[in-house]
Amino acid sequence: MSKKLEEMTNEELWKLFPVIVSEYNPIWKENYLSEKKIIEKAIGIKNIVRINHYGSTSVPGLKAKPTIDILLEIKDDTDTDKLINAMRGAGYIYSPQPQNPPPHMMFLKGYTNEGFRGQAFHVHVRYGGVWDELFFRDYLCNHPEVAHEYSKLKLELKQKFEYDRDGYTEAKTGFIKKYTKMAKKENKNKSV
Repeated sequence: MSKKLEEMTNEELWKLFPVIVSEYNPIWKENYLSEKKIIEKAIGIKNIVRINHYGSTSVPGLKAKPTIDILLEIKDDTDTDKLINAMRGAGYIYSPQPQNPPPHMMFLKGYTNEGFRGQAFHVHVRYGGVWDELFFRDYLCNHPEVAHEYSKLKLELKQKFEYDRDGYTEAKTGFIKKYTKMAKKENKNKSV
């Protein structure tokens, strides 16, 4: 009997789910919009502050890991136990994230013991706020030359960190922080 995904080490998961960088695919936006409806129905609109598609799949023309990142901002009084059960009912795997901002949870879809199946989704759940990821997304959308530079960096890092997702993510951090800071300066009177 094989291990459940939740029981695997990071190294086992990275072998099963290596870093993949794909050409931009316009279907990602449609997949996001369809999944957004599923999430809204599962947890109830009354619990949602807003939902955003972010990450590389949200930037037209950008090479990306073909995983759709969704930022789900929930109201402070949302019953998180009910939310976890509702998301599991919608086909998601619950992943506690104690190192991330409250409410410290993420949900994954498209992962099986045999590898990826269908569209992969990561739903990052937070309370309402102003989030760096949205500034970075908008900056890349508004600055195609920076998005192109980011695509090149991702391809280089994929070669080095194909079976080390944490290393891949960490190696992008300096680039992301630099342009997030520029985005905030550019939009100092705007809250994303």
